[in-house]
Amino acid sequence: MANLTSLLTVGGAEDVALGVPGGATFTYRRLRELVDEASESLAAAGVQPGMRVAMAFPNGPEAIIFFLAAATVATACPLNPGYTETEFRYYLEDIGAQFLLVPPDDGAAARKGRPSTARLLNAEISDDGKLRMAPTSTLPRKREREKTLPLDDDVALVLHTSGTTSRPKRVPLRHRNLAASVENIVASYELTPADVSLCIMPLFHVHGLVASALAAFASGGSVVVPKQFAPLGFWPIARDVKPTWFSASPTPHQLIVMRGHEDRPPGTERLRFVRSCSAALAPALMAVMEQRFGVPVLEAYGMTEASHQMSSNPLPPGPRYPGSVGVGTGVEIAVLDEQGTALPAGATGQVGIRGPNVIDGYENNPDANATSFINGWFLTGDQGTLDAAGYLRLLGRLKELINRGGEKIAPREIDEALESHPAVKEAVAFGVSHPTWGEEVAAAVVVERPVTEKELQAFCRQSLADFKVPRHIYIVEAIPRTPTGKVQRRFVAEQFAPK
Repeated sequence: MANLTSLLTVGGAEDVALGVPGGATFTYRRLRELVDEASESLAAAGVQPGMRVAMAFPNGPEAIIFFLAAATVATACPLNPGYTETEFRYYLEDIGAQFLLVPPDDGAAARKGRPSTARLLNAEISDDGKLRMAPTSTLPRKREREKTLPLDDDVALVLHTSGTTSRPKRVPLRHRNLAASVENIVASYELTPADVSLCIMPLFHVHGLVASALAAFASGGSVVVPKQFAPLGFWPIARDVKPTWFSASPTPHQLIVMRGHEDRPPGTERLRFVRSCSAALAPALMAVMEQRFGVPVLEAYGMTEASHQMSSNPLPPGPRYPGSVGVGTGVEIAVLDEQGTALPAGATGQVGIRGPNVIDGYENNPDANATSFINGWFLTGDQGTLDAAGYLRLLGRLKELINRGGEKIAPREIDEALESHPAVKEAVAFGVSHPTWGEEVAAAVVVERPVTEKELQAFCRQSLADFKVPRHIYIVEAIPRTPTGKVQRRFVAEQFAPK
């Protein structure tokens, strides 16, 4: 598969491709028909190759069908439906959206933020599984309209980086990038037509879209997409659909585990594995998850610029290691020095990747491209180490390293030390300004039972050098996160550090 047009051809015509709990079920035959209908409707509305088609849908069949349709005839640009009017205006103008798809009776912020250059289309899949789009056409509909398939080099999807250290950058993902990533994921987890993926991650992000949905289609398996997912509803849905796997970031995993009180509860009968990605998974949480689900928990490493997955811990009998994001999955990974030279096993440096799933460059951003590529490697911005077996361990974002008097401290090391305390549920370390040292170590923690700052500091001294021990520990109710579950340490610092 070199582009996404063949994505839906693996599954049998009458096999279930997509299901919505409490809603419609779509066979592969019907899903292909709907994607073709949506593609034709977009073309009839004036969409042409190369145009940018933005969309703001909650999880559900629309997010998948209109993405595939837009990627077939133009370029799809899914946006978070929870954005404010100001955010919609920024992103729609930044991508140069010429069309905006929204649900007929929803999307008020997107409608208000729509620039005059973007034409509005109301689009939905009805409860009985039929496509509706209005206004229907600005061009005469021709039954014999020539269908032009996208080329492998055509941009199928444009997303933005999370913008944790700078303004969001546009990431153009070509058909060949996405196809390579999907094939890597299918191979990594040995996905087959017998598999059922329960998609609980947002479909406007590569984690949910590429891993949970597109990879499942590429294997001929089924995807179940709750329209309104909440952790409280996970177990009832799992009991009904009996997934064989699901993927999420650590926060949903934590919430799901909290809402189950027995090991191997109903809904886990067919599980083969559980996948975790998009943020670091605490080893303690991994152990609880494996106990609760009774299957391997496989931590993976992904980013938008790599069309999602870059590495993963393997299925058994391959070893999996808590705290590691596994080995490269169809992607070459190295730890590099500042000159872009690969370092030996065990050395610490910046993680570099290369492979067919990796972008050629950011869109219209020569400065970012100049600093993001070296000697053929894409620089991830993450600091890490590789062991002799090729297992990657991430230490933190380079721009988030804490510089205390010249000592570079990886915040993830502090997180893990704090999270090993039995009272700590979650921890996020960050740097705060200090008049003498430049930066000092601080941390925010969520606890499960009362504990004092001094107790936690004393506990850290058992495993950390004194200069790494947080001088300030803020006990908080929750850690702020992005909609996709990522922790932005600088934002956490702004929220909790003294002004």
